[in-house]
Amino acid sequence: MRLLVVNWQDRENPLAGGAEIHLHEIFGRLAAQGNEITLLCGRYEGFDERILEHFVSDQVSIGRYVLAGGELAAMVVLDTMLRKLPGVLGDDESAVEESFSEALEGAPEYPHYTRPAEWRGWAVPDVLLSGHHARVDEWRRAQSRLRAERPLP
Repeated sequence: MRLLVVNWQDRENPLAGGAEIHLHEIFGRLAAQGNEITLLCGRYEGFDERILEHFVSDQVSIGRYVLAGGELAAMVVLDTMLRKLPGVLGDDESAVEESFSEALEGAPEYPHYTRPAEWRGWAVPDVLLSGHHARVDEWRRAQSRLRAERPLP
């Protein structure tokens, strides 16, 4: 069994302010391995340091901000992990090409558009309406790379 603490602090790099292990990667790996996981959620000041030193195998973070407790963070962690399990999304291919996936080389996902092709004068990019799958794929990869270059909000 693995014991994960949902926490803001990265014990290996405490000045970083947040666990540097990316949730997408760690939970993809743990789900694939079939690990049994216990989430420990701190309240207010967190945990006795001895718990962290002697029982915890991993710490993860969902971001650098203050919450009253780890329950909301645990729900985010659960959602991130459960969607990696076969059958959860209905179609296992749904999670292949998404933000931070290998298919997108770890970059954020590209923009998505729905119908109609034009709404309030705003048009869907022509390449997406072209039917040319290779060009659509090229456009998506380029957009994904552009999003990766932008600073996070």
